[in-house]
Amino acid sequence: MTLTVKYVQKEHAAQMWPLVETYIKSAMEHGHGDYTLDQVKLLVCMGQWLLMVAMDEDSKIHGAATASFMNYPNDRVGFITFMGGKLITNQETFKQMCDILKQRGATKVQGMARPATARLWKRYGFNERSTLVETRI
Repeated sequence: MTLTVKYVQKEHAAQMWPLVETYIKSAMEHGHGDYTLDQVKLLVCMGQWLLMVAMDEDSKIHGAATASFMNYPNDRVGFITFMGGKLITNQETFKQMCDILKQRGATKVQGMARPATARLWKRYGFNERSTLVETRI
């Protein structure tokens, strides 16, 4: 099976949402509760975040990811906010996702990851830079 990663334009995000919601919801189970599913949908539908899907030859969706962007003086970072399903299963689908982010000006890709996911992402050239810690004040 060959997967193709495609960007979903914000004009079509609401139509696509029922098809990707379960993938995003499963990814959110490993999050920290910073967003609700409805908030993610809103950010995607308003164009604040990108929605990407991994589809097979028959246009069946096997995974989805959302991304935001952060601008720094020397880089524009495509930050993977949520990813679920089988989106990054090989070098080709990872490259396709990076190409989508590059087309929108990204010079780097970042994402928060659990230890097992961080080990997986090392296959794609990711390096651990820091560990995020927080406290509620």
